[in-house]
Amino acid sequence: MVGEIMAKQLEPGSKGARLAQKIYRSSGIETRFSAIHDLVPGPGERLFFDESGQFLSPSTKVRNDIYTQNARPLFSKTAQDLLDGCAAYEARDVTHVITVSCTGFFAPGPDFYVVKDLGLNPSTKRFHIGFMGCYAAFPALKMAEAFCLADSEAVVLVVCLELCSLHLQPSEDIDDIISTSVFADGVGAALVSARKPETNQPSLQIESFASTIASDSEADMAWTIGDHGFDMVLSTYVPRILEANVGSIVDGILGDCGLDRAEVDHWAIHPGGRAILDKVESGLDLPVESLKPSRRILSKYGNMSSATILFVIKEMLSSGTVKSGDRMYAMAFGPGLTVESALFSKI
Repeated sequence: MVGEIMAKQLEPGSKGARLAQKIYRSSGIETRFSAIHDLVPGPGERLFFDESGQFLSPSTKVRNDIYTQNARPLFSKTAQDLLDGCAAYEARDVTHVITVSCTGFFAPGPDFYVVKDLGLNPSTKRFHIGFMGCYAAFPALKMAEAFCLADSEAVVLVVCLELCSLHLQPSEDIDDIISTSVFADGVGAALVSARKPETNQPSLQIESFASTIASDSEADMAWTIGDHGFDMVLSTYVPRILEANVGSIVDGILGDCGLDRAEVDHWAIHPGGRAILDKVESGLDLPVESLKPSRRILSKYGNMSSATILFVIKEMLSSGTVKSGDRMYAMAFGPGLTVESALFSKI
């Protein structure tokens, strides 16, 4: 549906229109979620598309207003749902809240409203990570781990929310078409604690984190503020950059832990796009089945930026294929080109 809508914005038969059709067909994405109500048939205020389906090019302010209206309840509901699903924890146990987003801004921020809406202690320590893109869940989890190492009673709520579709913009540029074809809206959360989890809940032990930057790649993945939304750059070169670098990056990180690839049981790779997964798979020489969870999340939800890796991890834990003691290597990519990784073990 989105592919058809975007095709209407381009000159019929133009190079951009042909590229858009090809890219959407081969994206590996079947469904995505969006905060843009114009995409739902029926009456209502139209901010992105007129009655004929032509793009209205709303301002960054209009888009950010929609972000603000949708983000607050989504942050709070997701945090509450997470707590409701963790029988061993209650709102009064939460000591820290970390919120993550790069697709909008408001103040007081989402960290404030999670504390207020969930009735947490007003002294709960609050942090917000902004504008880091697809890898931002990892810095949030690193912060959470640090708080738990410093305080054995710490219980940290991490909530990642992105409304990428609000920055939809028609373009003939191939990099812009790729961005529009993969990015989507979603929210995910994690609870991090030094306490031993309940045995009936699938949980992971954090073993280590690592971060690195691919050389001469900052122009290939970027995220800037424009007059008509945020301008996303996802260059066609990103998959090739990852393919060329991912093997040495992963081997270096595993080597620091005294491990090699053969000792990793599961691979939780951020599905930035079908081509990215293809190149990571070939760059690491992984069996086809290794990235099936990532491909399923891409197919069902698209690339939800920072929230996506949490969806992949949940997909893997819910499948029942991750056994106690298994090692999971998780990885995501973002502006820079930055590569963030984590090594987990199943408890």
